Amino acid sequence: MKKVAVIGATGFVGTQVVNELVNRGYEVEAIVRDVSKVQQNEKVTAKSVDVNNVDELAEALKGNDAVISSFNAGWTNPNLYDDFLNGSVNIEKAVEQSGVKRFITVGGAGSLYIDGSQLVDGSDFPAEIKPGATAARDYLNKIKENKTLDWTFFSPAIEMHQGTAGVRVGKYRTALENPVFNEEGRSILSVEDVAVALVDELEQNNHIRERFTAAY
Repeated sequence: MKKVAVIGATGFVGTQVVNELVNRGYEVEAIVRDVSKVQQNEKVTAKSVDVNNVDELAEALKGNDAVISSFNAGWTNPNLYDDFLNGSVNIEKAVEQSGVKRFITVGGAGSLYIDGSQLVDGSDFPAEIKPGATAARDYLNKIKENKTLDWTFFSPAIEMHQGTAGVRVGKYRTALENPVFNEEGRSILSVEDVAVALVDELEQNNHIRERFTAAY
């Protein structure tokens, strides 16, 4: 595997995924809204594509060995639920149409379970991110129906945004449906190590057609 398309390549997660891929010797095709935000070089090229234009996105993805999507419709977007869900579904359609089989997508931690209930349904779940988290949960249920792609859905640690920013440990623990907690009872992973987990999954294929999560 040599060339990987990253959707949302200039975002919080996508930026680190691009860095991790490049550092491991991959060529990256950055799929973004604004190509001026991408530092292009011999390893990184950029294309400006609307993820909701399925035909255009499919054409842009052709020739890649895999697609990693860190698409986010924007946490302050008043139409976040619909935009996230529709965008995710359209990306999945475009990957299928492109002929690329390997697809890794980043969702939220809200669909993880504690004591049989999903986090997003808890009374203390942050209201400001609930629409996006609910959309990610609903998209997970949709992608589970896909029997064509070799897909993986990644749920970050609960405290990814509050993780040890700027630190790449390179080690983490994984689980499928429940958060991974440390000795202090916290689920933490830096965004740099989110990228490590995603590229490790790309290389190891441990979670084909299933969801997984990771934390320290």
